[in-house]
Order: sequence, then structure tokens, then C-alpha cells
Amino acid sequence: MASDNANNAVQPPLATTALEKESNGVHATNGDQRRWHYHGDNANITTGYAQASGGSLNPGLWKPYEHRKLANPAPLGLCAFALTTFVLSAVNTHTRGVKEPNIVVPLAFGYGGLVQLLAGMWEIACGNTFGATALSSYGGFWISYAILLTPNWGITAANGPYEGNASSPLGFFLTGWFIFTTLLLICTLRSTVMFFSLFFTLDLAFLFLACEQYANDMGNKTAAIALQKTGGVFGFLAAFLAWYCALAGLQDSSNSFFQVPVFHFPWSDKGREDRKKSARAQA
Repeated sequence: MASDNANNAVQPPLATTALEKESNGVHATNGDQRRWHYHGDNANITTGYAQASGGSLNPGLWKPYEHRKLANPAPLGLCAFALTTFVLSAVNTHTRGVKEPNIVVPLAFGYGGLVQLLAGMWEIACGNTFGATALSSYGGFWISYAILLTPNWGITAANGPYEGNASSPLGFFLTGWFIFTTLLLICTLRSTVMFFSLFFTLDLAFLFLACEQYANDMGNKTAAIALQKTGGVFGFLAAFLAWYCALAGLQDSSNSFFQVPVFHFPWSDKGREDRKKSARAQA
């Protein structure tokens, strides 16, 4: 009897990868009709998988949070990262002759640090491991960078532990973040062009800024300035790409007349799905 009951029990639907929106306002996945509503840039469905999205910091197919009542925290974290990175990049490129990064300290503590860290914590509640790791880590980066720049800590001061020559330690610090960003970059290879480009430009920014510190330590000021400005340029690109991804996460049919394109890679799940649809249309 127990065996018969088990066989007659309703089995949950198998997870599938195809996901396309039909004109009647439902999702069709291998013939299964699924109701949807917009939540940020993703269709919040109770079964199946959502597509990769930079606006939600999801690098691949992911299981949406069922009966989700929380807002999408990714745009908040992306905006906090973007604005703080933008200001630091303006300093690194010596925009309007500004060369000292002190103006970044309050932003790094408050917006890029605390707010981004909180957004990362909410990503945990939403079940987004990648978003939680990225936002929480970069929130920690900004807080730690602000501590480095705070005079009262004396880390880089002339009478500090490095006697004013902290170039190599700062290089180690930035190299570690370059390695970490490379790991995240690998996880975006099957997502979207804009999402991948965000981490690619950020990775190069960390690389050039780390090399700047090593050039400073070797006394090559000309190379150090060139590397700093190059890192600042890539930082600008990363900031604008982060804002772009944030906009993709904020826009929906209730607040915008259009949605910015995210450009799925041809080898991504969405790209393969589009090619199959195109082939069927031509057949």
C-alpha cells in the first residue's frame, strides 16, 4: 500500500533549461505553461530557471526564490560600487588636477562599503550565492581601502609600520583583489556581454593599479603615473558598466518605456535558445 501511494504521488516537474516568454503573458518551457510577473529584470516564476542577468548579479541559469517578497538588492549594490569606483577613478586619472584620494574615504566607508555589504547580505536572503559573494566582498574591499586611507590608522604614514614606503604592501593588497576578481570573471563566461565586461574591466583596473604600486616601489615614477591613469580608465569603464547592469535590474514595465539590452553570449543558454528559434523560423 505504501508503495502504491508513493507511485500515485504527484511528482514535481523536472527542471528544464529552455525559457521563453509567449505573447499571452506566460512562460512556456517544453510545453509547460507557467504564470509570471516582473520583478526587476527577471520573471519571478515559482518553478523552472531564470536566465543569466547582470541586473540581478546572476551569471547563469538559477532557481528563483519561490514566492519572493523581497526586492532585488543587486541594483543597490551595483550603484554603490559604481559611484565609489567612479570617484576613485577620477582621482586615479588626475581629473582636473585632483591626485589625492581623500574624497573617496567617506564614500568608501558609507556607500561603497556599508551599503554594498548590506546589499550582499540581502543577496544571501534571496538565495543568490554569486551576488552575495561579489557584493559582500567588494563592500569589504571599500571599507578596508578606506581604513588604509584614514590618517588616524597610520598604516601608510611616514611613522607607520612601513615608514612611508607602503607601495609593495599596497601592491599585494591590490593583487589579491585582482586574483579574486579573476575568479568571479570566470563565473560570468556563460552570462551576458555587459555582465562579463563589468568584471573584465574591473579585473584590468586592479591589475594596472597593482602594477602602479610595484613601479612606485622601484622608483619608476613615469611608469607608475601611466599605470595609475590606465587603471583609472578601466575603473571608469567598470563604473559605467555597473550602472548599466543596475539599470537593467531596475527597469521593468511599470517604470520604463524600454529596457536596455544585455547581449547574451552566443554560447550561453539564452544564446543557444535564440539560435534554435531562428533555425525553426527559417525551416
